[in-house]
Amino acid sequence: MMADNPNPDIDLPETATPAAKPKRKGIKRRIFLAGSALVVGGGIFGVWWTDSSVKAKGNALIGGEGRQAFGSVMTIAEDDTVTVFSPHIDFGQGSHTALAQMLADELDADWNKVAIEQAPADLAFANAALAKGFLPTMAGETLAGLIPDAVIGMMARSMPLMITGGSSAIRFTGEIAMRRTGAAVRAALVAEAADRLGVPESELTTADSVVTHAKSGKSLRYGELAAGAAERSLASDPVLKTREEWKLIGTGVPRRDIPAKVDGSAVYGIDFTLPEMRVATIAAAPVRGGKLESVDEAPALAVKGVEKVIKLPDAVVVIGSGYWPATKGLAALTPKFSDGGHAAVSTPAIYAAQAKLMAGGKPDNEGGSGDVDGAFKAAGAKLVEAEYRVPFLHHAMMEPFALTGHFKDGTLTIWGGLQDPLSTRTRAAKAAGLDVEKVVFNTMIMGGGFGRRFPDIVEIIDQIALVATQVPYPVKLVWSREQEVTHGSYRPQSSAKLAASLKDGSITALRIDYAQSGNAEGEVPFIYNIPATSRRHFAYQSNQIDGPWRSVNATQLGFYTESFMDELALAAGADPYQFRRKHLAADSRHLKVLDEVAKRSGWGTPLPEGVGRGIAIVESFDTIVAEVVEATLKEDGSPRVVRAFAVVDCGTTVNPLNAEAQIMGGLIMGLSSGIGEAVTLEAGAVVESNFSDYPILKLADAPPAVDVHFADSGAKTGGIGEPGLPPATPALANALASLTGKRIRNLPILTQAKA
Repeated sequence: MMADNPNPDIDLPETATPAAKPKRKGIKRRIFLAGSALVVGGGIFGVWWTDSSVKAKGNALIGGEGRQAFGSVMTIAEDDTVTVFSPHIDFGQGSHTALAQMLADELDADWNKVAIEQAPADLAFANAALAKGFLPTMAGETLAGLIPDAVIGMMARSMPLMITGGSSAIRFTGEIAMRRTGAAVRAALVAEAADRLGVPESELTTADSVVTHAKSGKSLRYGELAAGAAERSLASDPVLKTREEWKLIGTGVPRRDIPAKVDGSAVYGIDFTLPEMRVATIAAAPVRGGKLESVDEAPALAVKGVEKVIKLPDAVVVIGSGYWPATKGLAALTPKFSDGGHAAVSTPAIYAAQAKLMAGGKPDNEGGSGDVDGAFKAAGAKLVEAEYRVPFLHHAMMEPFALTGHFKDGTLTIWGGLQDPLSTRTRAAKAAGLDVEKVVFNTMIMGGGFGRRFPDIVEIIDQIALVATQVPYPVKLVWSREQEVTHGSYRPQSSAKLAASLKDGSITALRIDYAQSGNAEGEVPFIYNIPATSRRHFAYQSNQIDGPWRSVNATQLGFYTESFMDELALAAGADPYQFRRKHLAADSRHLKVLDEVAKRSGWGTPLPEGVGRGIAIVESFDTIVAEVVEATLKEDGSPRVVRAFAVVDCGTTVNPLNAEAQIMGGLIMGLSSGIGEAVTLEAGAVVESNFSDYPILKLADAPPAVDVHFADSGAKTGGIGEPGLPPATPALANALASLTGKRIRNLPILTQAKA
């Protein structure tokens, strides 16, 4: 069945829509559907038996002679080495070290003997902790608590679930899998030691991978106890350490991945080589949804080093002895592509269609409470309205896509870095027409991701599967920077209409209408105490593939809401910081974070001439971040950030050094995207092609000082990789508005500064 055309102002023929936009299901929806099917259709005993057998398989894959495996999560070797297997991928976020810290702390392991490895891309390592973590937001805390862990494990395998994203590694995998496994294994080691020494467990203590009986002076190393402990059943709900007992959690231990990245020994997908390997590069239809109509292969085959030209439905691939011969061969071709019926798609046309949709269309989802329309019409109410727009944004990964494939003896083996190894196997198998058991995916570190490397929006998986199965040798398919920029899966281009009523200096009602693909209900919460609120999403889809971008919808909604809060403060004649305080619950975490950032930034104190100050606060991924930005204007009218401040309440900060780096990185990425980044369309195709016309914030324009402070609230652990980004853009826009009196409602800022 062809999808309905969501864009009435743009002609999208039925034949073009599915090719342009692969169907995607959100992780929460997939968990819910999988769980429902399992609960209804499977017996609990059968589920438990399957879960138990899969864990045994996982232990067999990571265990071996001289090392015992526990829970498909960790091993202990005879020499006391503890190896932690992370289901999350390393693409610079530092979660491998933090996850190992969490397990090792509960285990009382010697940190100097702890190693971290990537978990194999096998169903035995499907991440049940993520399913368990997301369940309460869908089914409620009570119902989620009734679902057995064995059922949740089957849910994770049925999806299959092994993602790295949603700032979920620490708050879900760390808290649910790593800490509990560490505590359970520690208990098993103590029980084993008690039996061997013939003493009560209560008389034993653990530290630095040793179990000690103080009364007798005897001790046993973890390596000596591991084999016996591995025969014991692990507690499903072990006693965890209190915050006062932590030794590793909360300390800034150096990240284990950094040395190899500094000395060059780390191997990324683009570095990977095999004997007899060839290199391929690709040119896809400039207009997404278009098809390859014709191409003369001869010019490419005439280039020295070019060995083969492969035609795909929407692209042409050139294989050569190396990247440069393949690239030269590709440049010699003049392929002819169709436009898929999308020639009328442009950036202005999308904005116009979104405005029309919000004016006369029907929202597909709505959140909020109270009588918004009644408050707007109430006597004495002052109505404030504004329209905002944000463009498509590219992920701008440091490492473009590069996957290596080798089809041999009926098995397709792939090497590369993607954000869900299990789903990568599934997609590659489908593209190649193979059973999933005939696909092996070897997970590698990634040079950035930010949401771009989720398999359901990564076309290179299909491409490498099709190319590798047509040649007898290993082949590495590399996307050029131009291919990667013009064929991204962008943050959605989005439009919003905001309206609020003010009475006696307070907001009585707030409505946010926004049009884009995807909606933010349950993802970006309303944090202000307002009697009536409404957030309505109007579903819109262009011919582009769009998807998660660092902090997902919090980046758009954060910009809309926090910029508009400044507009409302101005309309109420109030200070932006004090106005926000007035609408936050007394003694709340939000208020404490806001007050702290105001204090640290010296809010209200005089600024140098030509400098403006702005504030914003956004909650995302269970973490609250408030930021203050001080900015000035350069001679060409473009902004330059002088100082930035961030206060973060993520509950527990596992590794403060890494967490600080994540917040700084998110803040700078938010500034960069707000200042100059935009993907635009003309005649259905992306205009930008490289960093020359997709400007990333330069070091010289980055804030020379960023103050990051963590508020240790003791609340539930939140995410850290993404929440630092959303407040940055509105804080900057608010700073510039206070400086110039000009409100920035459309991004990027440079398009207005130089207009």
